[in-house]
Amino acid sequence: MAWDTHTGNVQATFDIVVAMTTIPSESPPAQPARHNGTQPPSEARPWKKPGVRQMLNKVPEVTLYFWIIKILCTTVGETAADYLNVNLNFGLTNTTYVVSAILAIVLVFQFRLRLYVPPVYWLAVVLISVVGTLITDNMVDNFGIALTTSTIGFAIALALTFAAWFASEKTLSIHTIVTRRREAFYWLTVLFTFALGTAAGDLLAEKVNLGYWKSAVVFGAAIGLVFLAHRVLRLNAILAFWLAYILTRPFGASLGDYLSQPRADGGLGLGTTITSVLFLLAIAGVVAFLSVTKKDRIEAPVAQPAPA
Repeated sequence: MAWDTHTGNVQATFDIVVAMTTIPSESPPAQPARHNGTQPPSEARPWKKPGVRQMLNKVPEVTLYFWIIKILCTTVGETAADYLNVNLNFGLTNTTYVVSAILAIVLVFQFRLRLYVPPVYWLAVVLISVVGTLITDNMVDNFGIALTTSTIGFAIALALTFAAWFASEKTLSIHTIVTRRREAFYWLTVLFTFALGTAAGDLLAEKVNLGYWKSAVVFGAAIGLVFLAHRVLRLNAILAFWLAYILTRPFGASLGDYLSQPRADGGLGLGTTITSVLFLLAIAGVVAFLSVTKKDRIEAPVAQPAPA
């Protein structure tokens, strides 16, 4: 059955799709108790104390829409990188510089916001998916680093990022991205998940000669196993979320390669241009819908200390 991870409500319309893709996240922080007349208002509402300001979460709620856009973004990350590098003849190095510069600008706007704004957030995800792909491509093509080595290296980098995040903040919850430090950890983690997913996907599809569509099936099945582990074996929600987040990268990349690559190479031959445009239009449509309906916004306010 499909559900919204914040409310737990059944969304019967999407039963079959969600059963394959949706991994519920942990419950968001409970709002402080209302003032009941026996405690001072400042204790009942801690964000109203001097030096504390109210701030909404900077990332979206984990719903079906989240996973749809995430997979679309991962596909675009693969095809757009190829389009800029090969079709427009930017070259791998120049493409990396240009997209990284645009990403830096978008992240400046994202960090300056005090709440989740769908167009800005998802534009950052699209760009970081491209950059993550380019980092892996540079390591393999320009520096001659084997895919096996890069996969292991990015896995270690991701693990160290998680360790540093938890040591600093005592949580890896995406429901508490309410400070710049936590947001910095979040985006660094996202970058490494895209780079790791690219390396792992390419390793499986190319080095193991599994092929694009078979690789997509394997990673899709892995996402399904994470889903079942959470639902049946009670796998920790935060761990399940990040495992699914990592796996959607090679799933989307394999799907993108299958659609865009020539038939002689095992693809459908749509080309990177058509594939990128179709998926970007789909992303824009879903983001526009969420911007109007606010169905993926986490509304619970969380206290954040004001800067000293």
